[in-house]
Amino acid sequence: MLPMINKKKEKNNANETASIHACENDGSLNVRFDGNKINFISLGCPRNLVDSEVMLGILLQAGYEVAPTLEEADYIVINTCGFLEASRQESMDAVHETLSKRKETAKLIVTGCMVQTHSDPLKKAFPQIDYLLGSGDVTGILTAVQSTQKGELITSARSYLEAGEVPRRLSTPKHFAYLKIAEGCRKRCSYCIIPTIKGPLKSKGKEQILKEFNLLLNQGVKEIILIAQDLGDYGKDQGSKNLSALMDLLKEMLKIETSFWLRLLYLYPDEITPELIALMKSDQRICPYLDMPIQHINDAMLKSMRRATSREDIIKTLTLLRKEIPNVSIRTSLIVGFPGETDEQFEELVQFIQDYPLDNVGIFKFSREPGSHADTLPNQISEEIKEKRYHRLMQVQKKVVKKLLKKMVGKKMPVFVEGYHPETELLMIGRHMGQCPDIDGQVIINDGRKVKAFGELYQVEITDVADYDLIGRVLK
Repeated sequence: MLPMINKKKEKNNANETASIHACENDGSLNVRFDGNKINFISLGCPRNLVDSEVMLGILLQAGYEVAPTLEEADYIVINTCGFLEASRQESMDAVHETLSKRKETAKLIVTGCMVQTHSDPLKKAFPQIDYLLGSGDVTGILTAVQSTQKGELITSARSYLEAGEVPRRLSTPKHFAYLKIAEGCRKRCSYCIIPTIKGPLKSKGKEQILKEFNLLLNQGVKEIILIAQDLGDYGKDQGSKNLSALMDLLKEMLKIETSFWLRLLYLYPDEITPELIALMKSDQRICPYLDMPIQHINDAMLKSMRRATSREDIIKTLTLLRKEIPNVSIRTSLIVGFPGETDEQFEELVQFIQDYPLDNVGIFKFSREPGSHADTLPNQISEEIKEKRYHRLMQVQKKVVKKLLKKMVGKKMPVFVEGYHPETELLMIGRHMGQCPDIDGQVIINDGRKVKAFGELYQVEITDVADYDLIGRVLK
């Protein structure tokens, strides 16, 4: 299954959102009102995308079809993000654009995090919205679509996890998929409102995860990306200590004797233990890749952010990772302009990314979120200073990445060739194990004569570098 995907992102900057428009036709014609064609727009994180795929599956099972374009849709579902003010604005913009493009008879359902926490601004700005659905009320999508009058279903459930036989229709290319193993968060970082939006940590049962894992493999998925707000906390709401539940889950997955890539997203520095590193080394199917949110490197800033780590801990973890897994790719996120951040503390961060090069860095300007502790802190930084620090750090990181990528020229590696380049069919694009879909750079293939099918692994020789991307040719 290959959806039409519109991405809005700046390479190597995690402050991005991908919107997906699934375009798969499945199920018999079952006319409802003036049509039965659905179009989905999913904003925000991969966890939102999984929820959108579940809603899409429910509707396809009920006989609806997917509209290739928004203009052809009889029903439009926008799954919003409410994490930051910028995310909420993007959600508002998506609703506005959709209302201007939809056909007059199309019904608009808006769901997701922004509905759960900021439904009033949506109602006030867009009275044309036909139905509002809470972020934990995913299985109510059929009710929302079939409702003959305006309405809403926003319960106290703030997040959703599949359980049992819930249909899901993948919207990603056929060779990779996300597998959500937990929702919510038990941490209390001072700048973050995720616990308010998504609620407390809620882990999915191991048997359910393994069932979904096997189902994805049986569908031909070759790369499975484990996601949660924090993988390291998986199972701790059920009494698990340290990483025991996650380690047990990974070992069970690795018992399956078939070829696949397993990618881990979102593990905090203090959760990357020698035991986890040893497991990653022991099985090459675990991608040598970690998304490890650091946020800052100055101890005073880390303490003010209520992070459970220190500069020394972060450097120790990075050093151990580089030593034990030399080819590991590390992604992180950093915040500039946090309340009280001095010029000296910012320069410490600038120096850090030069002394300890990181493969991919998403840089965020601090956003004051009402309800967060950081919103009440003194010494708030002006937007002008945030902007300057943001661009300075981006420039430094771009130079760091260029140096790292140049070291890969001449290497040969397996690459999933995923399709033609969006700008020309003379080029193809792919990813190696150190590149996560949508958020990292890619491998641009300028000689793909030996490619017989997309979504397959090919041996590629890296020949050059272009910004955040590699350039290569297919060998076999």
